[in-house]
Amino acid sequence: MELDAEAFEAIVVDELDLLPDDMIDGLDNVVFVVEDRPEDGSLDLLGLYDGYALTERDRYGMGEMPDRIILYREPLLAIVADERELRDEIHITLVHEIAHFYGIDDDRLHELGWA
Repeated sequence: MELDAEAFEAIVVDELDLLPDDMIDGLDNVVFVVEDRPEDGSLDLLGLYDGYALTERDRYGMGEMPDRIILYREPLLAIVADERELRDEIHITLVHEIAHFYGIDDDRLHELGWA
């Protein structure tokens, strides 16, 4: 599937708006970013939480740069056939990366069906 950056970002915003308020309201000092690919250029990674999980915030001080939740456009587009699948994958990726903010690891996400 092909989709330009602007249209992709609009879908990300739509999917963020569909997430439960209690999931979003707890996010502190977090920005959502769309990049084409991970730094290594691979298509293996769909998203990334870059920051300190809420459970590790004892090391987190005032004036810190915001944590980032990054969605990678090209890898997400590479695994879907249509917009409905893309929306589903973006939704899953957002929930997955937000869970990392809250300190939920990949093993627990697998148990819950979000990884």
